[in-house]
Amino acid sequence: MNGASKGDDAGGTANSSGDTVVSANSVDKTYDSILPFTRSVEVLDGATLHVERGQVVGIMGENGSGKSTLMGILAGVLDHDAGEVERAGSIGWCPQEPRLYDRLTVDETFELFGTAYGMGDDEIVDARAWLTDVLDFERFRDRQIRHLSGGNRQKVNLSVALMHEPDLLLLDEPYTGFDWETFLAFWDLTEELRARGVGVAIISHIINERDRFDVVYELHEGHLHRQEIGDDDGLSSEPTDDDVACERTASFIDEAGAGSGQRATAGQEESE
Repeated sequence: MNGASKGDDAGGTANSSGDTVVSANSVDKTYDSILPFTRSVEVLDGATLHVERGQVVGIMGENGSGKSTLMGILAGVLDHDAGEVERAGSIGWCPQEPRLYDRLTVDETFELFGTAYGMGDDEIVDARAWLTDVLDFERFRDRQIRHLSGGNRQKVNLSVALMHEPDLLLLDEPYTGFDWETFLAFWDLTEELRARGVGVAIISHIINERDRFDVVYELHEGHLHRQEIGDDDGLSSEPTDDDVACERTASFIDEAGAGSGQRATAGQEESE
């Protein structure tokens, strides 16, 4: 299940002060090798990150750099080896791979997660109406999850992480399967959450629209490098340790174009 926490679960404490909703300080994580004569893999080495209320934070890194491991630690579903993680308030976690039940309908999925969050019937109905409208999948409410396209599964995945209106929203590759209209709707929703004071952390291997973020962290060789977004559409003059922040030439449209044929076919099947 997508995780929700009140900030007192494993691996951290619930004492973030002021407006900080999650704070990771000098976090280490190593995966031991299961094979003889092979090295352990150090995924995080002294990683430090802070997310404030009403702040949108991007976490960038190449595939396999440890972004999802970091997200799991922030959400409290993975242990870390050293360092401290502090959380304040409730958490909504949207993992990269949807953790949904294939034989439940969309409506049943909302009911299941809403009940797990301790929401009342009216609250569940209101949250479902809001999110199915904003993300445009109301017409699929009676469809089983297994019969949804990848894009619509991701809409449900995001919705159940958000339906209880958490203080902190952790999103791992949230754009997967989204068409351009849904991508724009996602950012409109993110701006609404920012205005409400929700802290949002978004993980991706490419973040080319940097002006949408307040802060960007680059994860490189286990280290997080913090980059303030400048007022002139660029980064602040403060350099990173290894100058790893380079200009990404790939864009969301390029990625979407690569899978447009598949999504078009899926969309046609769903509309029948």
